[in-house]
Amino acid sequence: MKNKTTIIIVDDHVLIAETWATLIGLDPRFSVEKVYDNTQTMLDEIAAVRPDIVILDINVFPISGFDAVEPILKFSPSSRIIAVSMHNQLSFAKRMIAKGAKGYVTKNSPKDEMYLAIEEVMQGRTYICKEISSKFADAFMTDDESSRLQTLTQREMEIIKLLKSGLTTDEIAAKLYLSPRTVDTHRGKILKKLGLKNSISLIKLINEHFPDL
Repeated sequence: MKNKTTIIIVDDHVLIAETWATLIGLDPRFSVEKVYDNTQTMLDEIAAVRPDIVILDINVFPISGFDAVEPILKFSPSSRIIAVSMHNQLSFAKRMIAKGAKGYVTKNSPKDEMYLAIEEVMQGRTYICKEISSKFADAFMTDDESSRLQTLTQREMEIIKLLKSGLTTDEIAAKLYLSPRTVDTHRGKILKKLGLKNSISLIKLINEHFPDL
């Protein structure tokens, strides 16, 4: 018999988290291993727990869901992250997916859609809930640049964030423990993927699509 998909839930609204845990636990395919009311405790334990799925509220404390994606994937690379939020803004979903999350579900979504999200990301696909998926489709059909952003790796997004903050190549290299040449190589790949000529046009694009990055 196939093992159950193991899941943890991270949400500082305990009632919501426990409700999700109860609903997900009704499906015999899934096992909710633990519910966390803060990201720090979760990050302290994630390497030991190594769940298949992390259901992560983007507004959780003390480390936001946006900033928790990278350390989760660092300490538990096989985990797949599904972001949950009360917000249905397209920019929030774009940002979480760009950072490495594999799913985005609003808190208005029915339990069956959460089941579907878990199934899809376990199959290696990205899942965006119906409430905002139409916004994604419209944006990608009318904005090819936005679509190309989704091809960037986590490391490339890190470098973009540091470029946006004004760091030089040498400063970025020191911060990420890379050589300047490696940083330049990453930057070249970023520009090629996005069809841009220089870092100025790159920052302009990121400001338009990820103003909170």
